[in-house]
Amino acid sequence: MRVLITLTYYRPHYSGLTIYVERLARAMVQRGHQVDILTSRYDHSLPAHEVLNGVEIHRMAVWMRISKGVIMPVLPFHAWQLAQRADVLNLHVPQLDAAPVAILGKWMKKPLVLTYHCDLLLPKGVVHFAANRASHFANRISSNLADVIVTNTRDYAEHSQFLRNYLSKVKIIPPPVEVEQISDDDQEAFRQRTAIKPGQQIIGMAARLATEKGVEYLVDAMPAILARHPQARVLFVGQYEEVVGEETYARKLQPMIKSLGEHWTFLGVLPPIEFAAFLHQADVLVLPSINSTESFGMVQVEAMVCGTPVVASDLPGVRQPVTSTGMGMITPARDTTALADAVIEILNSPNQYIQNITQIKHRYSGQQIALEYESLFAAAIEKKIKKVTSDSGTYT
Repeated sequence: MRVLITLTYYRPHYSGLTIYVERLARAMVQRGHQVDILTSRYDHSLPAHEVLNGVEIHRMAVWMRISKGVIMPVLPFHAWQLAQRADVLNLHVPQLDAAPVAILGKWMKKPLVLTYHCDLLLPKGVVHFAANRASHFANRISSNLADVIVTNTRDYAEHSQFLRNYLSKVKIIPPPVEVEQISDDDQEAFRQRTAIKPGQQIIGMAARLATEKGVEYLVDAMPAILARHPQARVLFVGQYEEVVGEETYARKLQPMIKSLGEHWTFLGVLPPIEFAAFLHQADVLVLPSINSTESFGMVQVEAMVCGTPVVASDLPGVRQPVTSTGMGMITPARDTTALADAVIEILNSPNQYIQNITQIKHRYSGQQIALEYESLFAAAIEKKIKKVTSDSGTYT
């Protein structure tokens, strides 16, 4: 089958949503399908069209930006062109352009599968308010027109202010998780590059430096952690400079993080081998997210398959990896004391939280997730064919 996937940002943009789609698209191609990605040319230096790992990427020119969203006037025209040859459309939201693509797909009688990643909650402000309203309106149109809505967990769907209105359409498929296989030499090279000292306990965090990630709560927890584990050190992986829409947040955190000195190190975005080494070297991974913009946190499972336990916020969806595997602890969101206590507990006895890693790898493998999407797409296509032929009076 041929699948048209649309989303606002695609690789090399770094976010959980883009990584999810990249893994899904690549796995679908490996299973023999054709995949087109329709996305923004958010950076003018990126090619308008290229093929990576067998996936065709079509990047549309950006006319203007609204908060974290972009306006692409030419997108509907290109969506119409690509949709003609597609068997199924897969829209990944939040995405301002999801609504016109959904309307177009409905008019063309194409099966429409919506993947709902999270509720959009932007900071206060007139522009952010307008972006929130526009995104909510687009989501509502897209969800009303969708044949199926995919999301990561039932827990998140039932608690989402938006998604709970569409539970009859919801299908649960967890996100695809992949971690590079690495050698002892890879790990040693990472230790040397990051100057990890013998006996030093590593607290890992992998995210964009963004408000919803709750970075300040880990910063605030560090004095209590250091009182019990004086050699503990945070390695922060992910974009931490010039994060779109998060400049004020970064400026606020800068003096707080600077005060931690050698106990906090920013590593930036790492290539796959180094990222896997980071996950293996961490004694605990922390996900202190604070709101429903975080709906799962794939990095939790990435850490688990590397044998690293997790401390995650008690938020719908976010708590599910730890709850379902037992590989870590759950703490209330925005609770610095509870976060510090949980990190200390795991650093005291990390082996207590190691569970069946092989089973976790299988459940979240890219191929397993692609298989579930493939079955869902096939069912949506079959249902659409029956409906179209029935409406035309040729189906019995």
